[in-house]
Amino acid sequence: MTSRIIALVGSVVVGVAFLCVAGLIALTGAVSACSVAAAPGGAIGRYDVEQRHFAQVIVTVGVQQGIPLRGQVIAVATALQESGLRNLGHLGDRNDHDSLGLFQQRPSQGWGTPVQIMDPEYAAAAFYRKLVTIAGWELMPLTVAAQAVQQSAFPDAYAPWENDAALLVGLVAGGPVDSGGSGAPCVSVGGWTKPVQGGLGSGFRTEGRPGHDGVDIAAPKGTPIHAAATGLVIRVVCDAHLRDGSPYSCDVDGHPVNVAGCGWFVELEHSDSTVTRYCHMLRRPPVEVGQQVTVGQVIGQVGSSGHSSGPHLHLETHTGQPAIDANAVDPVDFFAIRGIDLTAPTPATTGP
Repeated sequence: MTSRIIALVGSVVVGVAFLCVAGLIALTGAVSACSVAAAPGGAIGRYDVEQRHFAQVIVTVGVQQGIPLRGQVIAVATALQESGLRNLGHLGDRNDHDSLGLFQQRPSQGWGTPVQIMDPEYAAAAFYRKLVTIAGWELMPLTVAAQAVQQSAFPDAYAPWENDAALLVGLVAGGPVDSGGSGAPCVSVGGWTKPVQGGLGSGFRTEGRPGHDGVDIAAPKGTPIHAAATGLVIRVVCDAHLRDGSPYSCDVDGHPVNVAGCGWFVELEHSDSTVTRYCHMLRRPPVEVGQQVTVGQVIGQVGSSGHSSGPHLHLETHTGQPAIDANAVDPVDFFAIRGIDLTAPTPATTGP
């Protein structure tokens, strides 16, 4: 496997002003009503209809096989590196031995017959079958997991494609594939999404709450909380306690007077070194420190643990880590410059 086809990625630019899809839809179909503004010439605009079609094939096969969103991003990033998301046949002198197809799989290395490998669905399924045999792949950096499958001569070449792959997966899948019934969130071309579909409540450091270092998004208990962007899990913590310092469980509802702390919360560090914090989760989050998560991936559920008067997500944004008061910034402004309007009403808006 080599990086010989990279130039193919910069093909026909598709002029798209609004690029966000709800649900697994055909790439040539209309975008959803929840679309957000995209900067002209953004990452997705570099990929033409054919490339996005193959991204959809990879994602669809992943969904059919029960592959988590993280695995789908790894697969799309690998195809971007190996073939530029093109189903390549034999290229004569430019061919790397007998490499073929989206993932440049080689018949001589047991990936299948040339006819099989040239079938994009077969090729994607073969990639996933190998990926899931790698112990701990879910916690690996993308380039390490991809290299474990591909055994490329360029083991670090996959990493630069992670953001584009996350955007493409978000585009074709509209966010996570989950059974929470919450609907799929929109993903901006900058690779960000609103973590919970709900109405905005208490704001950032208001006159009445000057120590409130985030914003509250109201949503029913159990509503899935999605990673706002691709990133690394850096904290999974229960910090609920009584005002006198005595311990208090995070697995039960908290109290707005007697209980302090964020309850169950998660912190993610993103590629731009910013940090997002998600507080008051219902139960211990299903992610671990050191785990790579993808934009839109479910990282917890809305609850009311810790210092809370009812179910909601307390969302914080920080310009660096550790996430402290001094580097907390208003999430509304933070998300706005990343293409997401936290204040926009959504169909799922529900007060606590």
